[in-house]
Amino acid sequence: MQYALVIYEDEALYGEENTPAWREIFAQHEAFAGELAQKGVLRGGAGLKPTATATTVRRVAGQCSLHDGPYAESKEQLGGFYVIEAPDLDAALAWARKLPMQGDGSVEVRPIIDGTT
Repeated sequence: MQYALVIYEDEALYGEENTPAWREIFAQHEAFAGELAQKGVLRGGAGLKPTATATTVRRVAGQCSLHDGPYAESKEQLGGFYVIEAPDLDAALAWARKLPMQGDGSVEVRPIIDGTT
């Protein structure tokens, strides 16, 4: 079964790109992704640019409108995700517990729909 590990954190903790704090957590994520790959469970993933670069398409009553920024403003932002292969939810949760984070935040673990069924 494939699972998405969806990362939510306060992006202000990272500062600007290429600062020491940013480079440190980036290195931690490279190591984490390397471990996932070494164990043969990594299927994909990506980090995301800051929320200031986001554009949201909102559909209401069949009409679309564009909005700068993320859909929901909150203390934590969607920062990136990993797609992993795990035999069950417990194994996926074990990987989520190891995921590096700069501060407080959360990792949503969600099964991916298998399009073959």
